[in-house]
Amino acid sequence: MALVPYEETAGVGLQKFHKPLATFSFASHTIQIRQDWRQLGVAAVVWDAAVVLCTYLEMGAVELRGCSAVELGAGTGLVGIVAALLGTETGAHVTITDRKVALEFLKSNVQANLPPHIQPNAVVKELTWGQNLGSYSPGEFDLILGADIIYLEETFADLLQTLEHLSSKRSVILLACRIRYERDNNFLAMLERQFTVSKVHYDSEKDVHIYRAQKRNQRED
Repeated sequence: MALVPYEETAGVGLQKFHKPLATFSFASHTIQIRQDWRQLGVAAVVWDAAVVLCTYLEMGAVELRGCSAVELGAGTGLVGIVAALLGTETGAHVTITDRKVALEFLKSNVQANLPPHIQPNAVVKELTWGQNLGSYSPGEFDLILGADIIYLEETFADLLQTLEHLSSKRSVILLACRIRYERDNNFLAMLERQFTVSKVHYDSEKDVHIYRAQKRNQRED
């Protein structure tokens, strides 16, 4: 979501972020994601967490039938695109969100990778965590997706407020991330105060965890 580079991009891993296209195969489709590191930084490149989360969705780990899903801090839109492709036969609808400054770039990737008959099932929409929540109904989504959105400590409170607003007791939240710093664990501890959290997947090659969260019943507090 943030449009700034950060430490991991130094050194060996930097080269792949400067490639103008990143190509993937998901949901029986070849997906070509445009990247633009120089203009938008971390919001415009595909991180490993997004690839791992797409693979997890493709495994059928969550029910997409008739699902209303949202991707937070979508960046390139890869996760939202894959969710829309996977859910097209089952009536799923996917809202793919990021900050206003990243929306045109995000829209270009969504439009380039979703066939015309699927595009009505996906919408790109502005969402700045903790701010324009009035544009979304409380508990609007069945499935909330986030890939590598836990890294800036100053966004944690706003992200929690956003998750709280968008989810109901039936909603499933899937967050894919690499635990790089102690602050990442601090966010998970904050999340556990309001949600029941469990680790459901770990990709050892990419060192990416996927956490599943659901709202706590008040009696559990």
